[in-house]
Amino acid sequence: MPMIVQGFDPIADSDARILILGSMPGIASLEANQYYGHPRNAFWRIMGDVYGAGLERPYAERTTILKEQGVAVWDVLKLCHREGSLDSNIKDEVPNDFATFFEVHPGIERVLLNGGTAARSFRKHVRALCPGLPTVALPSTSPAYAAMRFEEKLRRWRDAMLGA
Repeated sequence: MPMIVQGFDPIADSDARILILGSMPGIASLEANQYYGHPRNAFWRIMGDVYGAGLERPYAERTTILKEQGVAVWDVLKLCHREGSLDSNIKDEVPNDFATFFEVHPGIERVLLNGGTAARSFRKHVRALCPGLPTVALPSTSPAYAAMRFEEKLRRWRDAMLGA
């Protein structure tokens, strides 16, 4: 039976310029109380390669580095029903309060969407609030998305994050 899943507060300083959005934390992330907490998720490996915020650092240090780089991390969804961790099992989506987020973070220049579900949920729930804001749909960093080699994921993420 699907359970109610609730996401985390954003990692963000008021001067954030890049907003990275996932869909909803998986079970490993919820248990660790950390964004992208599954040990095989490529997110922190990519953040390590781009910003020096890799898994060799404690979680609090990684999040501080991202904030110092003007990067915010959040999820499109605040609540949903889901059995297991797969995005394909998400039902009854309730989005986060993006109207307030964009008001408090007026410097957001672009949104990076971590995977197809985040991109679809963003279009459904958030796009109308920020019609001119550039968005980039990126390959999921989830270990469940194995159709692309890490090197290609890293290249696409790096290009989007550094504005290439």
